Amino acid sequence: MQEEIYKVQLENIFEGPMDLLVHLIKKNELDIYDIPIALVTEQYLQYLEWMKIMNIDFAGDFIVMASSLAQIKSRMLLPASADEEDEDDPRHEIIKPLLEYLQMKSAAEQLSERHLLGEETFLRGRDRQEFLAIQQEEYIQVGLFELIDAFQKILEKIPDDQRMEFTPDKISVKEKITQITDLLEAKGSTTFIELFSENPDKSEIIVTFLAILEMVRLALIRIVQHAQTGVMRLFYL
Repeated sequence: MQEEIYKVQLENIFEGPMDLLVHLIKKNELDIYDIPIALVTEQYLQYLEWMKIMNIDFAGDFIVMASSLAQIKSRMLLPASADEEDEDDPRHEIIKPLLEYLQMKSAAEQLSERHLLGEETFLRGRDRQEFLAIQQEEYIQVGLFELIDAFQKILEKIPDDQRMEFTPDKISVKEKITQITDLLEAKGSTTFIELFSENPDKSEIIVTFLAILEMVRLALIRIVQHAQTGVMRLFYL
């Protein structure tokens, strides 16, 4: 009997709809004051569709944001006079809350960098020390959408004749979590690409993706990416 298809709940675990907008702006190197709404809306919907394919349950806020972007896109298609063009730019509805969100996020990141009282009281394991050491190099934290981009690149390399529909009969998410845990317990950390076989199929990629998300949710691992090479590394915490 086949195991029921595994689903990962995104609510209160990973980034929200504003983070996806920020990701798209950075990824496309866009001017936040001159956002091409049509492009951003199209890519935003593509991410939501991809998360559905990967059996990820995301919060309703993502749908609300998608509707807002679609509405702004529609309003921008309407003709406007020269006097009203700047004053009534529909994009202002998203720019203002986006700027406020970036300010709050920046403040939260600054607070998180402060030393916590008593954080050095207990001894840390070898992998924790390794993680702290590697953080001093040019590494950045990996979020949900950077992880999605990495998996999309792997999927794009699969030949068309191997793009089969996902079925959970090869290996379950729980079994994959056990495999990753065993690997990290033995090595302390591993590169992202080492999680896959030499020629992974769609089924293996999806199961690995869901396993990683679940391990992040359970605070079992942390993922960082080298700023220069783009290589991702997982640490067992």
